Order: sequence, then C-alpha cells, then structure tokens
Amino acid sequence: MDPLIITVAGIGAELTREQQPNLPLSPDEIASDAADCAEAGASIYHLHVRDHEGRPTMQVDRFRAAMEAIRSQTDLIVQFTSGGAVSDDEEARIAPLELRPEMASLTTGTVNFGEEVFWNPFSLVTRFYMRMQQLEIVPEFEIFEAGMIASAERLYVEHGDGHHRHYDFVLGVPGGMPAWPDALDFLASHLPAGASWSCTGIGRAHLPVATAAIAGGGHVRTGFEDVRFVAPGELAASNGQLIRRVAEMARTQGRPIASREQTRQLLGVQ
Repeated sequence: MDPLIITVAGIGAELTREQQPNLPLSPDEIASDAADCAEAGASIYHLHVRDHEGRPTMQVDRFRAAMEAIRSQTDLIVQFTSGGAVSDDEEARIAPLELRPEMASLTTGTVNFGEEVFWNPFSLVTRFYMRMQQLEIVPEFEIFEAGMIASAERLYVEHGDGHHRHYDFVLGVPGGMPAWPDALDFLASHLPAGASWSCTGIGRAHLPVATAAIAGGGHVRTGFEDVRFVAPGELAASNGQLIRRVAEMARTQGRPIASREQTRQLLGVQ
C-alpha cells in the first residue's frame, strides 16, 4: 500500500468557538496550527477561513492571508474549499481559486446537508472544474453520495487533461451517505483505475472510518471540521492531537506516513 496521506480539515464552516474553544481562526492561529499538524504527520491543509468576527467567509483576502501564513511556517499542500458554507453563492465560492492554491475540493453533486441543501448542479460543478484546470489546481473530488463518483468521471472524460484523480469520501453527514460498515469498500470499488482516495467519518463515525481506510489502502482526513472530540466527552486539544492519533493508528497497522514530497508525487501536485 502507498504511504498514508493525512489531511487536516482544521476549521470548517459550521463549527464555533463555543463548540470547540481550540478552533484556529486568525491567520496567525492557522499558521501555528498548520505547523503543529505538519510536525504530527499531515501533508495537506484543507482550508476554510473566517472573518474578523469568526464567521465563515469566502473573502479572497482572508484566504490569501491564511495561505501565506501556512506557507510561512510549513511546506504543507494548501487545499482550498470550493464549497464554503451552504449559504455561499457561486461567485463567492469560486473567487478564492484565483489565488492558485495547489489543490481545491470539488463536490460533484447536490446533497442534503442537515436541515439545508448543499447545492451543486452539474453546470456549476463543470464551471468550477474547468476553472481549476485553467489555473492548474489539482481537484479533490468530494463524495457525499455514490452518484457523485459517476459525475466526477463524467467531468474528467468531458473536460479532464489527464491529471491524477483523487477522491475524498465524506461519510456520516446527516442527509448524505452514512458510515455503513461496507460503505468504503463499495465506494472504492467504483473508482476508475489508478485513482486514489481518502475519507473521513463525521463525529462518532470518525474512528471506524479511519481504521477501515488505513487497512484498505485509502488515506485519511481528520480535524475539527469533522470531529471535535478525542474521547467521549473530551474535546480535542488541537488538530495536531487528532493528526497524531491517526498517525499512531497507521503505525500500529504497519502503514508508513507519507511525507509532503511523497504526497505531491502520488497526487500529481506541483
């Protein structure tokens, strides 16, 4: 199996400081968090940002400040969200891509998201994908339902340029695909040949999903966006603590941790 790529989703668009007091919000806090995660074994920082009041935003200047802060402290691959919050419109969601991060997430279909709807019609997804291609940004296909794999393949066939295809399965979002015991095997079996995949389980699903991914040749995403607790009733002290837990799980299973250089080679990130 390939060395394990660990992605940190350290902020998200839903979590508040009231729910997780250790949530990094300012560029300086994000840089410190990124440095700790890099030391713990992460290769990719999946980036959402907040405004000066701690509210989720897609403001380009906030992405620029956070990306520059991460790069000043680490050699992590910076992966922008193109989803933002469910209330963000298309123009706001696509604007930060002009900063040309190495990677960006791309959800390839619409899905219920709790009590709301994460709106991604194929026309929007196509525009986002083609802009990523123009800017030489490696997309990570975010999969909340199995049909999104077929949509990602359609994008690649119609508009792709031969780039490596990497997928991230997000399991356990209310309204999306549950973290069923057979979910990862099912999803991975329908990926195109040569593709790689990572996954995350939301909340209590996180540990069983991560364990299955490590054993099954996939990669793992962790961090406050997906999981707040390190044990029942015990909030995680940092994103780095969550990264170290996944790294230790991998070592216990005999799987090495990918370096940033190895991750770039595996995913085709320049």
